[in-house]
Amino acid sequence: MRRLFAGRTLIVGVLAALTLSACGSGEPDNSATGGSGGLEKSALTIGVVAVPDAAPIQIALDRGFFKEEGLDVKISVEVGGAAATPKLVAGQLDAMLGNYVALFLAQQAGAGKFKVVADSYQAAPDNFVIMAKGDNSAINTAADLAGKKIAVNTLNAIGTLAVTATAKVAGVTINEKEQYVAMPLPEMGAALETGTVDAIWVAEPFISANAKAGAKKVADSMAGPLENFPIAGWVMTDKFTSENPKTVAAFQRALAKAQNLAASDRKVVEEALPKYTKIDAATAAVIALGTYSTSLSEARLQRVADTLTEYGMIPAGFDVKALMTSAAPAQ
Repeated sequence: MRRLFAGRTLIVGVLAALTLSACGSGEPDNSATGGSGGLEKSALTIGVVAVPDAAPIQIALDRGFFKEEGLDVKISVEVGGAAATPKLVAGQLDAMLGNYVALFLAQQAGAGKFKVVADSYQAAPDNFVIMAKGDNSAINTAADLAGKKIAVNTLNAIGTLAVTATAKVAGVTINEKEQYVAMPLPEMGAALETGTVDAIWVAEPFISANAKAGAKKVADSMAGPLENFPIAGWVMTDKFTSENPKTVAAFQRALAKAQNLAASDRKVVEEALPKYTKIDAATAAVIALGTYSTSLSEARLQRVADTLTEYGMIPAGFDVKALMTSAAPAQ
């Protein structure tokens, strides 16, 4: 129960941010009328995090899949799913790559009503890891994280769950309020070097960058209980999907082509990564990648909900079906 109460305290901040964002978005959206080819809205802004999870959006842009559907898509790079959620609710984003942990917590807290329009990414070995300074002999395994300051990109999201679960397997209970420090992924290496934090939770390209700077891997946070864990999907608000069904279907069709390409051809992903991340071509060719999903599975989303319940972050009985949308009909 202690974790549940801590989660609720953190969610209060999310709700406050939502209020501020909603008040601050006063610009009219003229693209919502007319559209292209009968679409309710043709110009879309999609929030992504500059990590490999979002590669299908770039692929769809590069291959003209969105254009074929009459969509004009622009990418907005965000710090993380939890930070992008208020923008989605406020209408500043039309869709986003949302990590499921932050999304489910926001839905449970009443911060908004959301729909997952497509699955995107599933964890694989060594693509989300905990790192420490290479010369820090006090932290070598997850068992050494007791009482240590740990950087994650956003609080109450996939990073905190992953680290908490990894530490628990090693016999360590993380004090979430005292140990987790939220900061953008690009800033973590410097914070580790200066001792502002003792460990960092990172994905590529930051795993490779910090390793080159002398950091060491402490643990793979997606092993054990979170092996092959569903990470993120493409999310819209329930209101947007209800008011723009043709636009949503067009987005789904374009994205499905890109997700299938990403799942079947690593080279396509490697070509996309340098265009929206700081991953160069040489690094893209060797980094560990997760699995790109080609279908939206209730069972995978239910696994996320069950895990959050296990760690006291949401109560039992979370309605996964309420978040799901049907696949777009073929044209």
